[in-house]
Amino acid sequence: MSGYPHPQFDSTQHDLYMQQCIELARQARGQTAPNPMVGSVIVKNGQILGKGFHPKAGQPHAEVFAIREAVQTGEDLSDATLYVNLEPCNHHGRTPPCSEAIVQAGIGHVVVGAIDTDPRVAGTGCDRLRAAGIKVTTGILEQQCLELNEGFFHQVKTNLPFGIFKYAMTLDGKIATTSGHSYWITGKEARQMVHDLRLGCEAIITGGNTVRLDNPHLTTHGMRDHCPLRVVVTKSCDLPEDANLWKITDTEKTLVITLPNVNLQLKQKLRDRQVEVLELGDISPQVIMQELGNRGCNTVLWECGGRLGAAAIKAQMVQKIYAFIAPKLIGGFSAPSPIDDLGLNLMTDAINLVRPQFQQIGTDFLITGYINT
Repeated sequence: MSGYPHPQFDSTQHDLYMQQCIELARQARGQTAPNPMVGSVIVKNGQILGKGFHPKAGQPHAEVFAIREAVQTGEDLSDATLYVNLEPCNHHGRTPPCSEAIVQAGIGHVVVGAIDTDPRVAGTGCDRLRAAGIKVTTGILEQQCLELNEGFFHQVKTNLPFGIFKYAMTLDGKIATTSGHSYWITGKEARQMVHDLRLGCEAIITGGNTVRLDNPHLTTHGMRDHCPLRVVVTKSCDLPEDANLWKITDTEKTLVITLPNVNLQLKQKLRDRQVEVLELGDISPQVIMQELGNRGCNTVLWECGGRLGAAAIKAQMVQKIYAFIAPKLIGGFSAPSPIDDLGLNLMTDAINLVRPQFQQIGTDFLITGYINT
């Protein structure tokens, strides 16, 4: 235990400052991979001396930014408390270990939201702080801290990105009319939430049929500069020459994953327009996610039609569902549904979502939940 004096906080104060850490961390959503999102606040006598968040891989960690601010105040930090939503790292990566920076700063108390499951850390950060005589408190808003970095934790565990399957459907389960028309199923508020959802991902996957029918942009629509990598998966590469996804900017990039020896002429035209074309002999969902994992993605959004969505679910490349439901009826036995055949013949075989949540978004409704794999 610490030999330094430290203030006594009640749980409400701990929660308050940890919530600030989470909000700071979220400022870098979609931009820190393969690192987690981390925010930190340093408090003394109810006053915030320093705060910061990790902006992206290779940049200083949140604790370092907070310590820099706190040191500039000239305050004695032995009775200050550092809050951080994820256990401080204890290894040399692109940056020095944060545990050592905290020790050198002479901070007396560290409050941690969640323990880092990365094998390079996994409790050793807290152990290093305790060994230096620093009081350590853990588990503050732990569930919120775990959910904040669920993509990072999944990637650490599986070496694959965390997959989210998002779709919008009518009350009778249709994602388009029998003619294929789908604009717009949901209202403006739900669509804005989708743009925000994209903001927290490093890549968005769609299929060739969606490109042909909907001609999507798959951007964050100016919410922030960050735009996930837009990934088109297509066996035939039979795609329109003039699609919104072929508009490449400094922040908006597109990757087409397809088979070799198909539509070579279009592939060259796409490459000429700075669209990356990756030819693979196997373009199954698992191979695609392995490729995106190798590129440093923590969280990937499947924003595609029912066939590709079903394939991703069957391959266990989807961990979370976002189902937007509009209070509309369109009808039609042949109108497409959000998920194609999963090969389940009995209702008892149905995939149950765990930890389901329900909320109203404007005039629409959203159900989220996790696939228990």
